[in-house]
Amino acid sequence: MIPVKFPDKGWSRRGLLAGTAILTAGGPAAAKEDRLADGVVILIDSNEPYVMGHAISYSANLARHFADKGARLLIEVVANGKGIDVFRADKTPLVEPLATLRQSLPNLTYSMCASSKAIAETKEQVSIPLIAGASLVPFGIGRVVDLQLKGFAYIHA
Repeated sequence: MIPVKFPDKGWSRRGLLAGTAILTAGGPAAAKEDRLADGVVILIDSNEPYVMGHAISYSANLARHFADKGARLLIEVVANGKGIDVFRADKTPLVEPLATLRQSLPNLTYSMCASSKAIAETKEQVSIPLIAGASLVPFGIGRVVDLQLKGFAYIHA
């Protein structure tokens, strides 16, 4: 531990910590009021079936957890990089579970990175179809950060 020197004004580390706690006492509550929404963003950047499956189970479990508390939670699953396979109609093994989940959770959104899609289309020389209900965002990681700045919690599947 590096020793910290405080100005010679009678301040102690304990006093500064106490003062900081007092000054920031409304911080979390104020931050909560500033939120545009209560939500979670789940990032998928792998095409491993178990990772894609985790994102589905995370979404369902989170929705159930917050519903049990009487809270409504917005959930957005963002696919980026190799993870775009989860929302590819021509590749995903999860068409039915994703459709069922989306029908049962009206506050669930599926987003695919348009940049990753374009790279994959160029590499594979195909046009990539999206599953029903999925939409494109310019950059998956940009979407994740945008949602975090709005107060969404972040989960990496």
